[in-house]
Amino acid sequence: MKNYLNILDIPDEILFLIFQKLNAVEVFSTLEDVNQRFHRLAIDPLLIRDLNMTTITNINSFYDQNSLMDSKVLSRICKKILPQIHTQVQKLTVEQDSMKEILRAGNYPQLYSLSLINCEEEILYQYLTDDLILRDLLTKQITHLNIDMKIIVEPNSETMSKIFQLILSLCKNLISLNFCDMYLTRTCCSGLPYLLQNNYMPSSLNKLKINLPVLTYCLYLLDGPLVSLSTLIINVFSIFHPEMLEPIDPTKKLPNLKCFSFTSFGYTQEYDNLIVPLLCRMINLEELQLYLNVGRLYPSFIDGNQLYDQFLIYMTQLRKFTFNIESDITFDIIPNDISTTEDIQRTFIGRIYEPVAVHVYMEPDPDPRCSICHVYTLPYDFEYFIGLDNSFQGGIFEKVRRLEMSDIIPFEYKLFKIISQDFPFLEFLYISNTWPQEENQHSSTIITFPNLTHLALKYAHVDYAKLFLFKQNINLPHLINLTIEYKSLVAITDNFTNNAAFFNFDKLKRLDVCQLFVGSKTFYDYFPLL
Repeated sequence: MKNYLNILDIPDEILFLIFQKLNAVEVFSTLEDVNQRFHRLAIDPLLIRDLNMTTITNINSFYDQNSLMDSKVLSRICKKILPQIHTQVQKLTVEQDSMKEILRAGNYPQLYSLSLINCEEEILYQYLTDDLILRDLLTKQITHLNIDMKIIVEPNSETMSKIFQLILSLCKNLISLNFCDMYLTRTCCSGLPYLLQNNYMPSSLNKLKINLPVLTYCLYLLDGPLVSLSTLIINVFSIFHPEMLEPIDPTKKLPNLKCFSFTSFGYTQEYDNLIVPLLCRMINLEELQLYLNVGRLYPSFIDGNQLYDQFLIYMTQLRKFTFNIESDITFDIIPNDISTTEDIQRTFIGRIYEPVAVHVYMEPDPDPRCSICHVYTLPYDFEYFIGLDNSFQGGIFEKVRRLEMSDIIPFEYKLFKIISQDFPFLEFLYISNTWPQEENQHSSTIITFPNLTHLALKYAHVDYAKLFLFKQNINLPHLINLTIEYKSLVAITDNFTNNAAFFNFDKLKRLDVCQLFVGSKTFYDYFPLL
């Protein structure tokens, strides 16, 4: 930022674009020492309508961060700058640690969108209970609210239930609520069993994004409190036959629901008993998104005919249907009539209007008992791809930010070369494969993952640490978060005696070695930013 200030002949429009790339704290913290032209641009109404007052620049890459805002900088901003601009702020993003001072710096009469970042359960609950300024804003002004929590230790936390209840009871004008699903690595699961049966939902709420531990809670939401909801984006951790606290009507139609996104990374055998009946209730749905991993007994894969006959035929208003569905069928004896990729592909003709990728394959095992069918719409519409293995067929996945790879057959260099090209904006990579690579001779061409910030090798053979962490093999210019077994780290560095310049550790800010250890004298030479 300071480099920009020395270039006084930069045109106004270029300076303004520079400011847009920075958060407000970075801009405001420099105002004291600059001329009037810079000051005028920095507090331009177009720039400050959406005010980001956070100091955490890449929250997706860290599970637990503290505010980096200097107390003197915060005090100066709150006393000298916010009083000048508070009447123009419409959207505000603040961290928990600086929220009180920032909210007290002005009355924000135009504020309608509030994002609370990096919150802790007990502290946020206290704010919602006792802070009159925050409560007044939520009650009278806020229509769009986003909550980000640090990782919650207890999945069915009573405090989280109370927070959810307080928000719904306070926010009389709430239109959109994102409850703990703002970032890919911070999707906190909320246990809300007892209050879902009560009518706490504001009548104005029409969009909710939330994570729930079990499908039961989703059914309770849709049975009563969410009667006016038009958009529901939900991630359910487990799908199994529910134990109902109170009876709910499984046939009750949901005519107001227009957009429904349902994600579950967990394996379920209750697709036909629970998911299909739920979808059949959504008679006026216009947009549908499904991410599912389904288990079945032979012979029935989920294909285009089944999707149409089971629920699409009833959705006469549907305009957009995107999905990623993997169905696994098990058998005792390998049958002769397992559907092929071509068989499944034909079932989508005239049923699904979006292009569909299909891949059918047998589980790689000396005595296979499972066949897998993976189908997904194109272009791929999800930020995550879970369970990629050596059967990957390639394609372009520009939206994917998080990729999880797992197999019992080694991943080779050529596969990672394909992934680097097919997932150009990949930020988070998780590799689970304990088998050593068979092809140890790598190409002279270096693979580059230009956007990768998070690499998890905890469940990976040391060969993958050698491949990814040596600069001569793979270039990781933005890697800042690494999870790896300590013994693998010792092995590839030869107990931290190899040249540190050989490794992709230059930008690393967080290192998880999965155990307690006493570092050698040279350990920190490898990680200058830790």
